[in-house]
Amino acid sequence: MRAALWLLALFAVAVATALFAGNNQSTLTLFWPPHRIDLSLNLVLMALVAAFVVLHLALRALSALFEMPVQARRWRAQQKERAAHTALLDALGHLLSGRFIRARKAAMAALAREKALDTAGERLSHAAQLRTIAHLVAAESAQALQDRASRDGHLQRALELTQGRSGAALQEIREGAQLRAARWALEERDVQASLGWLEALPGGAQRRTVALRIRLKAARLARQTSIALETARLLAKHRAFSPEAAQSLVRGLMGDLIQGAHDLAQLQRVWNGLDASERLMPDIAIQAARRLLEVNGDGALACAWLLPVWEAAMEQPGALNDVQRVRLVRTLEDGLAADTSAERGWLARIELAQQRHPRDTGLQYLAGKACMNRQLWGKAQQLLAQAAAGLQDPELRARAWRALAELAEQRGDADGAAQAWKAAALVLK
Repeated sequence: MRAALWLLALFAVAVATALFAGNNQSTLTLFWPPHRIDLSLNLVLMALVAAFVVLHLALRALSALFEMPVQARRWRAQQKERAAHTALLDALGHLLSGRFIRARKAAMAALAREKALDTAGERLSHAAQLRTIAHLVAAESAQALQDRASRDGHLQRALELTQGRSGAALQEIREGAQLRAARWALEERDVQASLGWLEALPGGAQRRTVALRIRLKAARLARQTSIALETARLLAKHRAFSPEAAQSLVRGLMGDLIQGAHDLAQLQRVWNGLDASERLMPDIAIQAARRLLEVNGDGALACAWLLPVWEAAMEQPGALNDVQRVRLVRTLEDGLAADTSAERGWLARIELAQQRHPRDTGLQYLAGKACMNRQLWGKAQQLLAQAAAGLQDPELRARAWRALAELAEQRGDADGAAQAWKAAALVLK
């Protein structure tokens, strides 16, 4: 459609020109004493147009002639700039392929060519970025070659090039240099230096995933479990790990933090610092309750920490695995033994749970121990005998036999007590 319109317009111009030139009888007379020249107006117009075209072409030719030195100088500068960029790309390629010596040489070549450009007065608008990246590539190569002096020199030069300069690109490069320095310090197991580089980052950069990963490794290496736990929570929120890996990592760090508590006040602070969802984790609650009993804490408080886990296990039998169920029974037994005042409320819970799940040997054992503490000897004897025959965990089975031995001694049954003590010893053998 557009071509048809152009063709119509061209025909229109041709028709208008033909009408004007064909019927134009005008003449132009030039008086140049003693001469007189008569010219057709059409010829004069054509001569003017031709003169304009010739003059225009002549001026363009002169301009191109005078621009040749400038263009030659610009071409040489472009060639040098391309050579510098090519050297930097070669350095990056060698670095990625593990050719660190070649990478450092190529980075130094890029710096030399950029300096030659600057000396010649052809300063690049992105010269600072080019030099900084070249220094970082050289520093990374030196780090791989264990040349610390060269690495530190290039790193310091890169930081100096970006110090106090505006521009988002330079700021990003500076943050990248600081992150690389933190990683290098971590590789050398210099935790304080690594954390120092991370602290020097702006607030937003400190919350980036790569920075949080470095902080997590440094905190774990320095045994700063609280910092490592907080960092792991942020990484889990940023989905830096899979949900299973994040939960396992956070659970392990919480376990280390609980196990590192050396007194009741410290353990209470750790427990209060956990989220509500974290307190419902069976492993964490059981470990915290166990640690509370180990530091001579209140048994009733330990049982209170275990109550949500107990309720979840009773409502959903598959909520705990076999190992967790055994640990729950052990810890709950020790907590009830440490504070007999907690038995009254727990005895009803244990009996109700045992009635709902009569074949659960762990509940049989707990119910038998509770009856034994309340001097219900007959019922305790029956439940403990059933538990001793069905328990799979050696420790709990030995405890059941020891309890049966104590009951036999209270009845004066020396033979029964001896057999029970022998069975307990054989279980742990």
